[in-house]
Amino acid sequence: MASTLLHLSRLMRWGRTLARHGALRGIENDPLTPPHVKRLLRIARFGARQPAKPDYAAALQEIGPAAIKLGQALATRPDLVGEEAAENLLLLQDNLPPAPFSVVKPAVEKALGAPLEALFTEFEEEPVGAASIAQVHKAVTTEGRTVAVKVLRPGIEETFADALETYEWAAAQVEGLGGEATRLRPRQVIAHFKQWTRRELDLQREAASASELRENMVAEPGFYVPEIDWRRTARRVLTMEWLDGTKLTRKKQLREDGHDVGQLSRILVRAFLRQAVVDGFFHADLHQGNLIALPDGRLAAVDFGIMGRIDRQARLWLAEILYGLITGNYRRVAEIHFEAQYVPAHHSVDEFATALRAVGEPIRGLPVKDISIGRMLEGLFSITRDFDMATQPHLLLLQKTMVMEEGVVVSLDPDINMWEAAEPFLTEWVRSELGPETVIADKLTALRRTLERLPRLIDKIDATYPEPGGAPPMPPLPEVKVIERPNLWGYVLTALIAGAAGAGLVALL
Repeated sequence: MASTLLHLSRLMRWGRTLARHGALRGIENDPLTPPHVKRLLRIARFGARQPAKPDYAAALQEIGPAAIKLGQALATRPDLVGEEAAENLLLLQDNLPPAPFSVVKPAVEKALGAPLEALFTEFEEEPVGAASIAQVHKAVTTEGRTVAVKVLRPGIEETFADALETYEWAAAQVEGLGGEATRLRPRQVIAHFKQWTRRELDLQREAASASELRENMVAEPGFYVPEIDWRRTARRVLTMEWLDGTKLTRKKQLREDGHDVGQLSRILVRAFLRQAVVDGFFHADLHQGNLIALPDGRLAAVDFGIMGRIDRQARLWLAEILYGLITGNYRRVAEIHFEAQYVPAHHSVDEFATALRAVGEPIRGLPVKDISIGRMLEGLFSITRDFDMATQPHLLLLQKTMVMEEGVVVSLDPDINMWEAAEPFLTEWVRSELGPETVIADKLTALRRTLERLPRLIDKIDATYPEPGGAPPMPPLPEVKVIERPNLWGYVLTALIAGAAGAGLVALL
């Protein structure tokens, strides 16, 4: 268990790294940044020499894998960070320094239990891409198939474990401040992020996720998932079908190759809705570096380390919320929030519906390029605060993916209206799932299951009754000692945590 001093030193180092690369300048100069936050940022950069041009990618790369994940998300949002910053952050997605082949080869052989020559007739020493957790090499199997071989970076598990331990500690300190920090539940956010990263560090589990998604996406012929080579896959090595195409990061090349970027955008919208709403199992890392336009016009996805899953009831709520926003039925959207117990019962449904209307109406029917994302987020955050809505950690991954997917779609086609692109799909699905036949069938099924469980429910109702909202059990929280800060020490600690926020908690939102 790391000591308090070690956690503080890490937070100080991360904050200073951001400042040294000029990565805090934009927030500090933003007129919308609160004065007290600006003061904390000045403390973080005190005495640091800042470059004339901020280098966000270099700063986050130096901090570590968790910060790199933040940069990959921000690279999809030029509307939030600006075109120049987004272009710089794209360097994090597939241009990181790779591990040397002298280290990679024995790692592959150990993981697969055979000499490299027994599995591949060709294996390129230079990787085609190197990301924060793994790197990918092009190879040819002994059967003559061209494949992509993904290999975990040496020592990455230990690196993540150290960073996550400090994130847990920092989250406990922030939550200990009370007030707004308690409502946002940063400790639960970190606990769920820890679960996600553990899954991402197991490539055999990633292969299983890709295989399941491939089966599900047969219903969307425009979206393709590569086939897994199970013989050459293990916990630290994943081998899958090689895809020839153009990554969505290469916008100019997409147009030169004759791709219809509007059609690619619509494919992505439908694919994500089918995954999240219909199947409840979705690719949760849909940045441009993980999406490839194939020569035949299809859109393919790679890198299945971060996947999300939501149950049917939550999917029904999600579909109704999206459909209600599209059609302007804010009353129904408000009712769903109360049914799911996202909003405490002592609030008024009508007042909540009015608050939603104030945010939804200014953007409904507009092209994405004309929507003020900052204004919308400000309005939504105000609603969550005014109506005592606690953070739902089990939905954070879905929320993050929706924001990322929107960013990719906008980068491809700024004129696309996502509401219009989503409405036909959601209308069809809501009709099939909420029609009278489905409602009757669901009620009969639920009644039969309840009768079968009735004896046990009577005896153990408190233990067996499902939690409202269908949320999965919260992950266990570590015991973290919250330090006392009765004087200036508290302000110093707060400054250190705020200076490192870009590398920690913000990466999860």
